[in-house]
Amino acid sequence: MAAPVLGVGVIVPSTDGRVLLGRRITAGEPPTWGLPGGKVDQAGESFEQAAARELAEETGITLSAGRLRVLAVLLDHQLGRPRLTAAVLAPPTDAPADVTEPHACAGWERFPLDTLPEPLFHPSALVLGSWLPGFAAPAGGFGYPVASS
Repeated sequence: MAAPVLGVGVIVPSTDGRVLLGRRITAGEPPTWGLPGGKVDQAGESFEQAAARELAEETGITLSAGRLRVLAVLLDHQLGRPRLTAAVLAPPTDAPADVTEPHACAGWERFPLDTLPEPLFHPSALVLGSWLPGFAAPAGGFGYPVASS
């Protein structure tokens, strides 16, 4: 079995209720739409810290980790290996999203929640399903909501 992947998906709502998604064009994968995010790969890094770092790296949007909140932890095996993704919610922002990784993203757009583009990147769809009431998340994942304090 391949090594597990540990990642974050960052939900970035705008002040008018839309959500930020990028057109994923990663080599070897079919094009999909996805949330900002990536792997937790820095020593001692929390989910919130990884989310803040990935958001800044991928979009140029800088938010402190203290302003981000983990909503749920999601488990899937879509690629034949376990993948654990933290659904992380950012505070609403209208900051422009820049394409900083043109090899992986063809552009960022904000979409109304009732007209999300398809196809969605599987982990992003799971993350959105943990946040949006009534959103039909894809099968094949397990969600573990984080209890609010």
